[in-house]
Amino acid sequence: MIRHICMFTLKEDKAANAAEFVRRAESLKAIPSVRAFQVVTNDPRTPACNYNVSLIIDFDDVEGLQAYQVSPEHVAFGQFVGTIRIDRACIDYEF
Repeated sequence: MIRHICMFTLKEDKAANAAEFVRRAESLKAIPSVRAFQVVTNDPRTPACNYNVSLIIDFDDVEGLQAYQVSPEHVAFGQFVGTIRIDRACIDYEF
């Protein structure tokens, strides 16, 4: 299994941007290679320097991750995220 974790720091109006991020991220569940899916927001009681939102997605293998990356749902989501993010960190690992 491959776990894909992406974390994002959002631009101003972080609460509204985070809500829209979560809403739009739900479309990623429909991608056939997705085996497990979570979209999470940072707890507001934690340090302001933390990332604001994160995607945690599991795939059977790297080929499933690659299929996800080029899917129309992911491409559209990525275009949206590009308009609201400041920073991004990502890791993909086998577990």
